[in-house]
Amino acid sequence: MIAMLLQAQAASPFGIGLLPIVAMLVFAYLVLFLPQQRRQKKWQAMLESLKTGDKVVTSGGLRGTVIALKDDALHLRVPPDNLRIEVTKASVVSLAAADEGEKK
Repeated sequence: MIAMLLQAQAASPFGIGLLPIVAMLVFAYLVLFLPQQRRQKKWQAMLESLKTGDKVVTSGGLRGTVIALKDDALHLRVPPDNLRIEVTKASVVSLAAADEGEKK
């Protein structure tokens, strides 16, 4: 009986044991890494398309209007006192809707 089990294990190809691992890696790539790469490309495109007058939201929660652009930074005008602050482009999370600030 034991001899038959050993022969059955020896006869199985090595690749069958790796199949579940390969399947999990492919699944992880499709579910985790591919969507993250797409978000990163979309975010980079948004940063490249920034121009003066755009309303943006930073990672710190500041909402402001872009008034000047530099290589790696931008100047924002932040209401209500029209403060002028400089933030890095990497801190910009998204573009704000144009009429969000006008609802108040």
